[in-house]
Amino acid sequence: MDNKTMNAAVMKEKGRIEVERIDRPSPGPDEALIKVACIGICGSDIHYYEHGRIGRYVVDGPLILGHEVAGTVVEIGERVANLKVGDRVAIEPGIPCGRCEYCKGGRYNLCPDVFFLATPPDDGAWADYIAMRADVLFPLPDSMSFEEGALLEPLSVGYHAMNRANVKPSDRLFITGLGPIGLLAIQAAKLFGVREIYASDVVAFRREYALKLGATAVFDPLSDSIAAELANRTGGEGVDVIVESSGNHGSIASTVSLAKRGGRIVFVGLPPENGVSLNVDKIIDSELNIYGVFRYANTYKAAIQAYAGSGLDIAEVITHSFGLKDINEALHAARTQKDKAIKIMIYPGAEQEA
Repeated sequence: MDNKTMNAAVMKEKGRIEVERIDRPSPGPDEALIKVACIGICGSDIHYYEHGRIGRYVVDGPLILGHEVAGTVVEIGERVANLKVGDRVAIEPGIPCGRCEYCKGGRYNLCPDVFFLATPPDDGAWADYIAMRADVLFPLPDSMSFEEGALLEPLSVGYHAMNRANVKPSDRLFITGLGPIGLLAIQAAKLFGVREIYASDVVAFRREYALKLGATAVFDPLSDSIAAELANRTGGEGVDVIVESSGNHGSIASTVSLAKRGGRIVFVGLPPENGVSLNVDKIIDSELNIYGVFRYANTYKAAIQAYAGSGLDIAEVITHSFGLKDINEALHAARTQKDKAIKIMIYPGAEQEA
């Protein structure tokens, strides 16, 4: 194969992805070219594939998905000074404008003009190579694998949630919804020193995984009285922080009644439709603090420093691996095997190395 083209998985239209040869990118003066080692499938990728849109972001032409990525620097632009060829890096997928009030205030995840991988109209990284600005590339320590580097992206959502809620080691946490974000929120909480972590999900396989990752106890919201369980296990004191990552209407509404007085609620999961009812009287009477989480900001460097040497293994959430050429099979597994699949990892170079 020539060095001017590469393989990429291109979504031609809703529900149709084809692996084809496209032009290989060249890095600009402030960019580096990354050979992709591995890249995860995210729930947003599946949503774009199935529905062609997420809220105001609409797929209106061919699009490359994928934003959880790590790889190796193979070429750098003339002004790049923080990297060298051969560096193993994790890629933070957003490039903010750097000029608006949100960027200037350090909350660049709210930048209205951000470039974000795999968010229409911006292409993602289900490909052999990707060129990105050097300041969003974070070198991985030798102790971290490419898989752990790619998983820094979903881990960052949990890490940002902990920051938003000002989580302390003494806090008791309850996490609802145990997809990859919820499971990695358990690990994020551990990085903040939390020892008492409860969690719930309707899928037994995911509850078992939460225990494997260190949850104190898990509940089935369809059969367990979660309020009674939490009261019993905390001696009636309740939980300090609730991280809602399921996006289920009932689960979102229940957080207000489950949080202790003066507690904190972090909403991460997006409901399929708006219009969730919350008990405002309880919010006011209990003086609850409610936070939204949109992606993350200033997490990659901090998460790498906290994670390296922590003894945790976020790669435990990887249940399936596929080559890029098998992307449709991988998507089918992600969409239909909720009782078996958690995080599916794609390896673009697998077919070349086979």
